Amino acid sequence: MSLSRQQRFPRARTSVRAARQFVGDTLAEWGVSERRDDMRLCVSELASNAVVHGVPWGREFSVCVAREAGILWLEVRDSGPGRPTVQHAEPDAERGRGLWLVTALADEFEIRDDRVGKSAWAGFKSAEA
Repeated sequence: MSLSRQQRFPRARTSVRAARQFVGDTLAEWGVSERRDDMRLCVSELASNAVVHGVPWGREFSVCVAREAGILWLEVRDSGPGRPTVQHAEPDAERGRGLWLVTALADEFEIRDDRVGKSAWAGFKSAEA
């Protein structure tokens, strides 16, 4: 069975917490507990990147959670330019580990170019999906 839920968020730091809550609430409604913490951490990192680097002023970003055939997908989409890359931060660096964390926790990860902007996808294999 395929399910999906999507929500838009303003370009604000408080939206990161709201996106994490949205994902957690959606997974709870679907009865998914396996890997919920990993997914909440990953959406936090992806939403942070959207707010800090991707969303133009006055615009929003969207978060989609989809459940299909053994995999749970997170998509964070923004309309800004540029393409994020996984960084290999120095041990004392204060930034630059977000996408590295996502690639370490998710089973699949990719950045897709959209007509306007881009979307980051993280997939999590799950027996509950």
